Amino acid sequence: MNGCTTSPASADDRESERIRVATWNIRHGRGLDGRVDLERIARVIEDIDADIVALQEVDEVVRRSGLVDQAAWLAERLGMRAVFGSFMEHQGGRYGMAMLSGLPIEHSEVWRLTDGHEPRVALAVRVLPPTGPAVAVVGVHFDWVEDDEFRHRQATETMARLRRLDVPWIVLGDFNDTPGSRTLRDFRALGREALKPKERRATFPADEPRIEIDF
Repeated sequence: MNGCTTSPASADDRESERIRVATWNIRHGRGLDGRVDLERIARVIEDIDADIVALQEVDEVVRRSGLVDQAAWLAERLGMRAVFGSFMEHQGGRYGMAMLSGLPIEHSEVWRLTDGHEPRVALAVRVLPPTGPAVAVVGVHFDWVEDDEFRHRQATETMARLRRLDVPWIVLGDFNDTPGSRTLRDFRALGREALKPKERRATFPADEPRIEIDF
């Protein structure tokens, strides 16, 4: 979801102002083979070649993933900057979400959201593109159960914060909701959706994607 409005510009200007973003729920680095492998994660991010990557289900010094600060490790490996937003303490460390940025980060903050079946936050960073104004990039990971009461409340709180921003914004992440939901309907009323190729819209489950829940 992109809340930025634009005025007419030349092709060269548009290319220089373009920001490439991606979102990925990495499940603390554990692949479908059951192995935690951050190097594998890093190689995929390299192939994506995005300026900013929002990551969900990230561990910070947690036993199950080898006591590694995953956001810091990935940032160092990829030559990017990292910001971590904690959901909660877990197995001696913290569990939450992260933002990796190849652009300078001017400011970052964690927006605490209503707890659902797990605690939740939105992670907001203000980045400085090579040209143009600063841009706020907000990562989200909303509640996951079928009943959308908590999920929609978290989304509504996020949208209220977006409305108060004084710079263009992009929100992306694991919405855990589908295109026909009230959460997506409300976001479409607020911003312009970044469209995906029709044949590649599905994002879940990872091995045979059939449902679109990441935006």
